[in-house]
Amino acid sequence: MREVQFDQESEVHEGKGRNTELGIVTYTFVFLFLMLAGYLIYLNVFKAKELNSNMYNTKQDANIDKYIRGPILSADGSVLAETRVGDDGSETRVYPYANTFAHVIGYATNGKAGLEASCNYDLLDSHASVLTQLKESDNEKQMGDSVIVTLNASLQNAAYQALGGYNGAVVALEPKTGKILAMVSKPDYDPNSIAEIWESVVTDSSSSVLLNRATQGLYPPGSTFKILTTLAFMRQQPNAYKTFDFTCDSRLTVGDMTINCYNNNAHGEEDLKGAFAHSCNTAFAKIGLSLDNDEFHSMCEEFLFNKSLPTALQHSTSQFVLDGDSSDGEEMTTAIGQGNTLVTPLHMALITATVANGGIMMKPYLVDHVEASDGSMVTKNSPSKYKRLMTTEEARIITDFMKETVASGTATALNGYGFTAAGKTGSAEYGANGTEGTHSWFVGFSNVDDPDLVVAVIAEDGGTGSQTAVPIAASVFQAYYSIKQS
Repeated sequence: MREVQFDQESEVHEGKGRNTELGIVTYTFVFLFLMLAGYLIYLNVFKAKELNSNMYNTKQDANIDKYIRGPILSADGSVLAETRVGDDGSETRVYPYANTFAHVIGYATNGKAGLEASCNYDLLDSHASVLTQLKESDNEKQMGDSVIVTLNASLQNAAYQALGGYNGAVVALEPKTGKILAMVSKPDYDPNSIAEIWESVVTDSSSSVLLNRATQGLYPPGSTFKILTTLAFMRQQPNAYKTFDFTCDSRLTVGDMTINCYNNNAHGEEDLKGAFAHSCNTAFAKIGLSLDNDEFHSMCEEFLFNKSLPTALQHSTSQFVLDGDSSDGEEMTTAIGQGNTLVTPLHMALITATVANGGIMMKPYLVDHVEASDGSMVTKNSPSKYKRLMTTEEARIITDFMKETVASGTATALNGYGFTAAGKTGSAEYGANGTEGTHSWFVGFSNVDDPDLVVAVIAEDGGTGSQTAVPIAASVFQAYYSIKQS
């Protein structure tokens, strides 16, 4: 009897064990199924537009047989791209402003670039009412939706003309909203002729004419980076920065590294504001030696170095490599915006806009809204906050330093235009030991008490910031206020 009872108990335990295992397997498969279903819903509902708009996704091109590619219009109503239909039904994509908007609008022949790529989904779709589509039914193809961008055609043209014969970029945006009002990159091309010039531009690696330097060009920031060096100093040494005092005799040597002020100028005795306004390299090299590199690195990553910017625009990642193992020479060169630090013009515009906006960085955007061919609204973009990156007091202090740069420092050429301005110049040496040339930088904003426009300028081989970039920025600011008054 005992043996039989034992066998029965064993069978019961074995049965329970099998049921438990079966339950685990069943629940696991149910869980995985729900996860897969949830992911598919996420892709099809929340990520559908992003995936369809991806420049590497050619699925939407199938709509070419159903829709005429819609137009792209500027904020002031100018046509930036449109499709003209011939009597024989042939379609030609036309760019009335030719080279002026080349990189930001892009092209739709020989592949796609710029907004032509990122807005492909919108341009090859129609949300016009059924009645409108019935009225157009005599035509086999319907007109696609229109994309209205934040760019101002007059300001874009002013920025394009101001950059002149220099290669480089100009970015102008609203610090309170993140709206990009102008984005220029040179060298440029005529998108109307992209098919004819394609072979020459893709094989000419020296000019990289297809590169949008505003979002993808990586440059040493030069002294514009002193904005972040100053912030790091303020945070790490909250008492010392207030009493900072340095006597500049034009050069500072530590070990085998010598830092010179531009043109070997000796600035004499400087406090922090004076050193910032006069862009004293030796003072900032001294500050760089006093900073904790790891904390500096962390702060710069908060400002999106080594990370993607909060935008759907195709862009390069800015680089900051200083760390606890870096040498004295690397600390000094990094503090003045040289060394291995690289940044895009769009990124420097966003950093400057953060100062102008009281410490809050807004997400930059180019598309204001999409509307159907009958004028009905399809989608509308609104200003969106990325993050508070500095306190209002930190932003106020740096703004004060940037005001002094215009009042008595390296950006005095911005005085006398009928608007207040704050800014920072930069002269970024590049090549082996900085011997190949000097890029001219300026970043700043206007109407200082209530900032309304941020401008970032990089002019390749333009020399000092005060010499080339500041006059370019002045032209953009002037055009902006002229447009506002008209």
